[in-house]
Amino acid sequence: MNIQTNRFLSEFSTFGIGGPIRYFLEVHDVADVQEAYRWAQSEKIPVLILGKGSNCLFSDQPYEGLVILNKIDFCEWEEKSVFVGAGYSFSLLGVQTARRGLSGLEFASGIPASVGGAIFMNAGANGQETCECLQSVTYLLPSGEGREYTRAELSFGYRTSPFQTMEGCILAARFELKPCETARKSQLEIVDYRMKTQPYKEKSAGCIFRNPKPGIHAGVLIDRSGLKGLQVGGAKVSEMHANFIVNAGGAKASDVLELIRQVQNLVQQKTGHHLEPEIRVIE
Repeated sequence: MNIQTNRFLSEFSTFGIGGPIRYFLEVHDVADVQEAYRWAQSEKIPVLILGKGSNCLFSDQPYEGLVILNKIDFCEWEEKSVFVGAGYSFSLLGVQTARRGLSGLEFASGIPASVGGAIFMNAGANGQETCECLQSVTYLLPSGEGREYTRAELSFGYRTSPFQTMEGCILAARFELKPCETARKSQLEIVDYRMKTQPYKEKSAGCIFRNPKPGIHAGVLIDRSGLKGLQVGGAKVSEMHANFIVNAGGAKASDVLELIRQVQNLVQQKTGHHLEPEIRVIE
C-alpha cells in the first residue's frame, strides 16, 4: 500500500477547507479497500471514505486516522442499466446516460459528487433523488466481507441513506433507467439553469441547509432574511444563491460553522423557520 502522510483534507474538499491527514491512501479496486481496512484495524485507527469531497465540511484540526480516497471508477453499460464504481463521477454519469437517451439521472449533471457520495447522501435536485433509479448497491463491510443490497432492502429519505449509520464502503451500484427521447434536452437545460443560478466558479460544498418543508426552500428564506453577502472570516453567503456558503478566501471550518449558526439564528428570528444543515461536518 502506498500510504502517504503529508496530505491535507483541503486538497480533497470542494470547499478548499480541511486540516492535515495522518494517513492517506488512494484505492482503485476492492482488494485495495480490503487491505486498507485490515491495516487500519491493526493500527486501531478510524477510517474516513472520500469521493469528491463535496457536501462536507472538514475540521481545521488533524484527522488522526486513515483517509481513503475511493477511485473505483469503472462503468459497464447494459441496455437500460449501468453498473458503475463508487468513485465514478456522478455528474459525468448524468451526462452519459442522457446522451444514450436514458432518463433518471439527468439531475446528476453538475452535481460535484462521486456515485458513492451521491448514494450516501441520496443526492437530489429538480424533483428527483438518487434512490429513485437505484437498483442495487455493492458494499464492503469493515470485516472485508462484500454484500449486495437490493433497493428493496434500503430505506432512503430526504438527503439520507442507511449508509450514513453503517461502517464500511460503497463499492459500486447498478442503476435502472428508462428510454426517453428528451433526456438529453432535459439534462442540458438542468446544466444551463445551474450555471446561471449557482456559484459554480467558487469554492463551496453545495447547498448548506435542508429545505425545512416541501415547497419551502432554504435559499428563499435566507434571501428574504437579507443575508446574501453575510460574511464571517473567509466564509460568505453567496450573492448568487443564498443556500450556498462560499470560501471567499482563506476560510476556515470555524468560519463556516459560525456563519451557519448566524444564518440559522437570523432566519429563525425573521421567518420562524429553523434550518438544519445538509452538509456533513467531519471532525
